[in-house]
Amino acid sequence: MKFHTEGLIIKEQNIGEQDKLVYALTKSNGVIKAFVRGAKNIKNQKCASTSLLSYSRLTVYKGRESYIIGEARTIRIFSKLRSDVKKMCLAQYFCELILTICPREQKSDAFLSLALNSLYLLNENKRSENLVKPCFEMRLASMAGYMPDLRMCSECGEYLCEVMYFLPQSGIVECGNCYKKGGEYAVMLNSSAMTALRHTIYAENKKLFSFALPDRELEMVNQASESYLKYRFEKDFKTLNFYKMMI
Repeated sequence: MKFHTEGLIIKEQNIGEQDKLVYALTKSNGVIKAFVRGAKNIKNQKCASTSLLSYSRLTVYKGRESYIIGEARTIRIFSKLRSDVKKMCLAQYFCELILTICPREQKSDAFLSLALNSLYLLNENKRSENLVKPCFEMRLASMAGYMPDLRMCSECGEYLCEVMYFLPQSGIVECGNCYKKGGEYAVMLNSSAMTALRHTIYAENKKLFSFALPDRELEMVNQASESYLKYRFEKDFKTLNFYKMMI
């Protein structure tokens, strides 16, 4: 079966002297693993269009056990990320999250849109890394069905107070009066950071990245989002560790 789709290359692996294996987040089929023949030849059009962080129009052949990319035409390459080691590390972390979280064999245009928007903001330096990162982490998890409950304190129903605690293992929040120290690990958030964390999952898509926050509060939000994904998916993301070493 042959189909046409658009996709973002999120991982590549050399196979032999001329071919490679890629993973792509596609609009129509979610994350797919596909072989690309002759893609290591720089004269082959598929060389650039199936390279890491390339967004391309793909002609895909589906066999019984695998996919083959027959044709690929580049729509956009996030080239500026490749010249910035720190941003490239963050982009690779995004790719690892996509591989871990995004669906297979189902329509995934919303996931693809989130990934492309996030990479665009980093590539064009439109938003800071510390803002884009938690937005991407929390929205991606929420879209995949792992949305935490940030509406109010799970104990007393308090919506917002000076200090609140996010419990990433349970995916809930507790106010400063209800949280019992020494219990489940929690991330302390002031009112601004709490509002921003809620924004990452409840805001309209077009307003997701439309806020500003001082560095101190952004660090709180990042700590909360990192911890949530680590507990939710029971995984230590190697690309995240490497990114944090770079910064």
